[in-house]
Amino acid sequence: MTLNRFEAFHAVVESGSLTGAARLLNLTQSSISHAIASLENELGFSLLTRGKTGIFLTSNGERMLEYVRDILILHDKMKQEAAEINGIETGIVRIGTFTSVAAQWLPFIIKKFQDTYPGIIVKLFEGDYLTVEHEVSTGEIDCGFLTSPITKSLEFLPLKKDRMLCILSDQHPLHASNMISFKQIETEPLIMPKKSWGNEIEQIFKKNDIKPNVKFEVSDDQAIIAMVQNNLGISIRPEMTLSNIPDNICVLNLENECFRFIGLAVKPNMSPATKKFVDCVYSWLGEHKLLDF
Repeated sequence: MTLNRFEAFHAVVESGSLTGAARLLNLTQSSISHAIASLENELGFSLLTRGKTGIFLTSNGERMLEYVRDILILHDKMKQEAAEINGIETGIVRIGTFTSVAAQWLPFIIKKFQDTYPGIIVKLFEGDYLTVEHEVSTGEIDCGFLTSPITKSLEFLPLKKDRMLCILSDQHPLHASNMISFKQIETEPLIMPKKSWGNEIEQIFKKNDIKPNVKFEVSDDQAIIAMVQNNLGISIRPEMTLSNIPDNICVLNLENECFRFIGLAVKPNMSPATKKFVDCVYSWLGEHKLLDF
């Protein structure tokens, strides 16, 4: 089996089409189709099936994909190690992130990283916590910004304690208060992030035996802020998401200090390029006195 067949198979899965795979690998569509057919013939079963809405993995294809990803990751690591031996900085780093880190940290970290390692390509993937964790676990991305806890199969590199706060409209009866109690939270209509975006809030509720009155669930920070602004409910948000909130939103401390713990999730045996990115993250956060764990 040759590597180009694995690359073609992986590219089809990533892009969802032969055309997309051809574009990713700078090959013709017929070359991609031939590589897939050759791989299927050699394995003795179909990997992909074609439907009206695109190309999908067969059950056997799903089983093979894990091994193909591992082979391609190891091949990329080998190339990076060889380049390092020869004194060349090269490779690709695929980074998963969520909104507040993407907005407040990553533009500056990536700029520093690219200035230091211009030969290393950075690819960015944004998603919710569950998606980022899954993609690090499967090797689709090399590292991901996440909040703890995460699966034990990944290593969690701590970066920052991000304080959790309550936000409410300046028309709310509690707007002049400094603090809100957990009992008061239970009586208020609550605007929650969707489940895969808000595990740190669920941890607070579970730890303090809070039974929230959830009125709305949305995934976008700005949507949550707009709903609070219009006095549709209160919300619990990490401090990092509140840097540019409108003047008519008030921020209250929780009865007890609570935090989300932000870190980088990585698999054991990081590639040289990923290790350099991790070092760059710690360096930039340290320079700006943002490391806190």
